[in-house]
Amino acid sequence: MSFFKKLKEKISKQTETVSEKFKDGLTKTRDNFSGKVNDLVARYRKVDEDFFEELEEILIGADVGFETVMELIEELKMEVKRKNIQDPAEVQSVISEKLVQIYENAGEEEQNGLNIQAEGLTVILFVGVNGVGKTTTIGKLAHKFKTEGKSVLLAAGDTFRAGAIDQLEVWGERVGVDVIKQGEGSDPAAVMYDAVRAAKSRGVDILLCDTAGRLQNKVNLMKELEKVKRVIEREIPGAPHEVLLVLDATTGQNALIQTKTFKEATDVSGIVLTKLDGTAKGGIVLAIRNELNVPVKFVGLGEKMDDLQEFDSEKYVYGLFADLVEKEEIQ
Repeated sequence: MSFFKKLKEKISKQTETVSEKFKDGLTKTRDNFSGKVNDLVARYRKVDEDFFEELEEILIGADVGFETVMELIEELKMEVKRKNIQDPAEVQSVISEKLVQIYENAGEEEQNGLNIQAEGLTVILFVGVNGVGKTTTIGKLAHKFKTEGKSVLLAAGDTFRAGAIDQLEVWGERVGVDVIKQGEGSDPAAVMYDAVRAAKSRGVDILLCDTAGRLQNKVNLMKELEKVKRVIEREIPGAPHEVLLVLDATTGQNALIQTKTFKEATDVSGIVLTKLDGTAKGGIVLAIRNELNVPVKFVGLGEKMDDLQEFDSEKYVYGLFADLVEKEEIQ
């Protein structure tokens, strides 16, 4: 049984709506990536060095990342030799299998889900540059937790960007969650202190904390984030339980640079990749995972409240190759 058939069988046993969200959300990347792979397969009669060179270009064009592409091509060559694959069409199934393996092998020891505390307060800190969809992500996650029956509180720690506090308040009203805030320009650490105290006194399950996203002065940003973390940890040992870096998928390779910068400033435990539905270069997911060793925990697959989905490598690859998976199923 090919990997496509195994993938379809596995996916069909899971929530159909979630699989469809990945399929719809990755339409632009699939049209770009799979379309070019299909064209490549149609033009070649055998799997040779020229075939791999063109495949390499397609993968780099999809923002899979240079290191990851080199690794993938090497593994594909070995697999093609081992299985004695002559027909280029058979390589498509092997590519999809290797993409899943590369993602999962990069973090075999890691927990891809959120580190939610079984008892007591869970504190999640959100970092990222302005304009990546940080506030929207916080609002959508607040909605997700509320629908799961958890009590949620928001902390307006981005006190420097004009309108950031108001924006978070709008989301708070929309999802029915209180926002702890101070005036514009106040000390973010003081806001976090108030928020943690309020969350503890109210017996809240989850505290979602917004932070400033200025990268112009990295030293100040680092100091600010360190101070915020210190205040939180002093009040709740072991917190924050997650530091989620929010990235805009449409920025492509720039997202890798942002990840490196924030990893230096704070202990990033996971990535939220927004606007994945808005890019034709969704391969950035693999580059982040494999080259920077940070798991992608959520992806934005549309504008709706429930379009922020927990990342799943198999559903992601299904989204990339959905047309081929379904085509093989019909045959």
